[in-house]
Amino acid sequence: MKVLHLISGGDTGGAKTHIINLCSKLKNLVTLKIICFMYGQFYEEVKNAGIDIDVIQQSSRFDLSVVDKIAKIIENENYDIIHCHGARANFIGMFLKLKIKNKPFITTVHSDFDLDFQDSFYKRVVFSFLNKLALKRFDYFVSVGSALIDKIKGLGVREDRIFLLYNGFDFSKEISYVHKDEFLSKFFDKRIYENKIVIGNLSRLYKVKGLDVFIKAANIIVKKYSNVLFLIGGSGPQRESLNQMISEYNLNDKVFLLGSIKNPYDFFNSIDINVISSYSETFPYSILEATALEKCCISSKVGSVPDLIDDGKNGFLFDAGDYRGLAQKIEILLQNENLIKEFGHLLSKKAKEKFSAENMARMQFEIYKSILSKK
Repeated sequence: MKVLHLISGGDTGGAKTHIINLCSKLKNLVTLKIICFMYGQFYEEVKNAGIDIDVIQQSSRFDLSVVDKIAKIIENENYDIIHCHGARANFIGMFLKLKIKNKPFITTVHSDFDLDFQDSFYKRVVFSFLNKLALKRFDYFVSVGSALIDKIKGLGVREDRIFLLYNGFDFSKEISYVHKDEFLSKFFDKRIYENKIVIGNLSRLYKVKGLDVFIKAANIIVKKYSNVLFLIGGSGPQRESLNQMISEYNLNDKVFLLGSIKNPYDFFNSIDINVISSYSETFPYSILEATALEKCCISSKVGSVPDLIDDGKNGFLFDAGDYRGLAQKIEILLQNENLIKEFGHLLSKKAKEKFSAENMARMQFEIYKSILSKK
């Protein structure tokens, strides 16, 4: 079985992590290649993982000259399945499908496609429209969370053409990170974080990530507890407005924006409680990355997160947007600090049992076999 994966190559979020974790294990089950449309961090990480990858560069997002080049590769190398990831790859896949007949085209839906471009009016109008137009042309769909299945069905897709595949993490790989002091001392004096419970949120700075919820919850907590520190890691268009919000709440010595984080494990190793405050998610990789270090997690009740976090048993959930609910869950942990380590251990145990990269690759392989059997 030969599978060709298409992805933009500029991805920095869950789609990037998903395809690297998936293909690093899937390459042992099928012959595969990844084609992306630009050089960059994604390309380097894939190469370093020992995965076959080529770059066919586009001069712009709408450069369709790549279609003929990819079509020739598919025909010459006789791929059985074309598997796309993300809006740009879906757009190219739509045109490829006009040239390549009798081969199944699959797309993995990594996020809510109605919310993918919320921070740009132009992208929200143009790219979202084109992505949904392209999605309707695909033969089969892989959803990384159960919550997205109804969204996909809303495009007019039959349920028997949708497969559920949770994100998986390679818990067997060696994780490297620096000591907490070495990491945090880059940003502030040790007296700022010493003897503090550090609560962190690592995400891109976009509206959908609900960082306003995180800051509002912090504002409630710091009025009651002096032994806490709130850290936000990541970059994005919301940085200025979030800084302004921190200043308005007079939280400049309690909530810190650290900027882009090169190694997420440096961040997770330096915090005690991991928070996901998003208004919408499918199944965020940041939870799995943090569980690899047995970090306690509080998350908004979004996407398929409740399939991992059992509220009150191995972590906490709160309704998306409910900053008071988030503050309440944080306060429970501050009042019962033993739960922080206990929940972190239990969550990690469940994640390793149900959400490993090996399981993800095996399930994807079975999906491919099922699709090819229908030809």
